[in-house]
Amino acid sequence: MSQFDLRPPTDAQRRQITATLTADERRVLLEHGTEAAFCGVFLDNHQDGIYTCRFCGLPLFRSGAKFDSGTGWPSFFEPYAPSHIRRVRDTSYGMVRVEEVCARCGSHLGHVFPDGPPPTGERHCLNSVSLAFAAEGKPLPDVLGRGTPEGAIDSGA
Repeated sequence: MSQFDLRPPTDAQRRQITATLTADERRVLLEHGTEAAFCGVFLDNHQDGIYTCRFCGLPLFRSGAKFDSGTGWPSFFEPYAPSHIRRVRDTSYGMVRVEEVCARCGSHLGHVFPDGPPPTGERHCLNSVSLAFAAEGKPLPDVLGRGTPEGAIDSGA
């Protein structure tokens, strides 16, 4: 259960947000692409805060769950809330993987693998262009104009 409104964006909101995306953000978020390893803006981000969906602003991961996986993409061992991530079987490129998409807007985030650290053993391997970041003490983005639930900004750091 989430304290956030998980209803998807309206068609009008989706069009408006899509118009603000760069070509790379559209390719990754909407076309399930992948950014090149070791080039994402959040790979070496060590600030305390919350990583949110670049498209709709839903909180996805706390900085306290981020770790250096050595893979070239920002990696986390657990999501902000399990209900904020949807897992989808991905058989592209001759592999069987688990894709992660934003539970609210369906934007592609990355993949989850069973080789992460304790306590979950999961590695949520994400594209930086799929994310936005709200530093500790800063408000979460309210892209859809729905407000932020009280007490929803603990980064877990």
